[in-house]
Amino acid sequence: MNAHANVTVTRAEVEDFFYLEAALLDEWKLAEWEKLLADDATYFVPPNDVLEGDFRDTLYIISDDRERIRQRVIRINDPNCHAEYPKSRTCRLITNVRITGVEGDIVRASANFVCYRYRRYQREFSFVGTYQYKLRKTADSFLIRERRVLLHAHELGKLGSVSFIL
Repeated sequence: MNAHANVTVTRAEVEDFFYLEAALLDEWKLAEWEKLLADDATYFVPPNDVLEGDFRDTLYIISDDRERIRQRVIRINDPNCHAEYPKSRTCRLITNVRITGVEGDIVRASANFVCYRYRRYQREFSFVGTYQYKLRKTADSFLIRERRVLLHAHELGKLGSVSFIL
């Protein structure tokens, strides 16, 4: 794609992509989910008190480059990963999908979400927040260049560990 010309993209295309990603994550199809990631993908979950802080000088909950994402997927797919064995059951609801900018082949988009998490012998946890993405437009879809999860909870400790892809 020409990096200087802005791509044309619709909200429905972005929304369908978000729904696909949510389904893959909820179904624990992490190998397929990884195929949605660009080679330079990043995955960030900043602290809820410094949502706009830079990962280089703010202690993030998750601050992964592509290799760390790959290692995270390997760990949580391992049956010896007690934090996710048996696997949590999750159900993501995606809403308020918006395209917030387009620069060349990079589409900035956001969506609100609720991710319900069910674990054996534990109460239900509800993670509520906003996803912010930088998506690279491809011929027929997108690749995730940056995935940022902004949690709206005031107190994160009550949500338990985030041992799955939020």
